[in-house]
Amino acid sequence: FVWVVFCSNQARADEARASAAAFLEGASRVDIRILSFRDGFLPWSGIEVKEVFETLKKETSPDLIFTHTKGDQHQDHRTLSELTWNTWRDHCILEYEIPKYDGDLGQPNCYISVNHSQTNAKISNLMQHFSSQNKKHWFSPETFRALLCLRGIECGVELAEAFYFRKQLLFDEAVKI
Repeated sequence: FVWVVFCSNQARADEARASAAAFLEGASRVDIRILSFRDGFLPWSGIEVKEVFETLKKETSPDLIFTHTKGDQHQDHRTLSELTWNTWRDHCILEYEIPKYDGDLGQPNCYISVNHSQTNAKISNLMQHFSSQNKKHWFSPETFRALLCLRGIECGVELAEAFYFRKQLLFDEAVKI
């Protein structure tokens, strides 16, 4: 796994390392990269940010990429989503949503059923490793559990993670239909 965080101060960098370690526990190879671009100003550091993406493209060819959804109203998140797609045009990319003030949750089209144990672990990791977000009224176990419940309703299960899945090759040219 390669886990990249673009905007951080020291506190956010510590959070990023701890959260990556928790979420990637058990992974055989983990490469955590914490960059120090200014939070909220990523679109105005475009050349430098694009250079990071070009370096990543030379160093990695991921099987699966997670990035923010293209409809995310936070300018940093939106920039990262756009550059992810510009950089890896032929890779499997899942876009995730983040509940927040902007009210930009949408209609995801890819769901993964999760159980109560997975749900509790995710929520515990979020609450434990992102203390910088605790002052935001929406950053609560109830919010994250409710979103998993809502996404479960949408796909006919109790709890689900949801993603935006824009494109994927289902069959290659060797498969005759």
